Amino acid sequence: MVIAIDGPAGAGKSTVARAAAAALGFTYLDTGAMYRCVALASPDGSAADVARSARIALGERVRLDGEDVTDAIRTPAVTARASEVATDPEVRAALVAQQQALLADGDWVAEGRDIALVVAPDAAVKVFLTASEGERARRRAAQTGVPEAAVLAEQRARDSRDATGARSVSAPALDAVPVDTTGLTLEEVVGQIVMLATEARLD
Repeated sequence: MVIAIDGPAGAGKSTVARAAAAALGFTYLDTGAMYRCVALASPDGSAADVARSARIALGERVRLDGEDVTDAIRTPAVTARASEVATDPEVRAALVAQQQALLADGDWVAEGRDIALVVAPDAAVKVFLTASEGERARRRAAQTGVPEAAVLAEQRARDSRDATGARSVSAPALDAVPVDTTGLTLEEVVGQIVMLATEARLD
């Protein structure tokens, strides 16, 4: 079974997906980390070449060509670069192929913008996480230590790129269940996803 969790930056995809995977005993796939790895390795060069050749290992720690880059890929500069490289069709083709190969077998909670539309359109459960603009910015600022005003400005720029570029994440897949995480605890959100997974298994 594949549970696909989609939504804009700061909606809580990574935190929710990781917790939902743990609750269900599924494997967690952070597709965004793959784009961040490509961004880290191609600050000025060809992102497509990196996407095709890089060895990316995901888990509790993220490794790029054998090197632990878990913290390095979360810097503001890499975050901004990742949003840019993700609009490159060649980068997307290379990474989507890798992601689909992983999801072909086993039980997964996979998260990333447009995963339910492109990467796993046949996922048994599709969830589109949302949150208010202010809530999303507050969460990102708390994670990174960057001032909230700066986070909000970058967030708006990323939202604009994602809505008009190769990725379109402004709206959920037609069969996705929207979940607004504003004001909800992590346990409440995960509980909704576990319930959806249970219902899908019974169908």
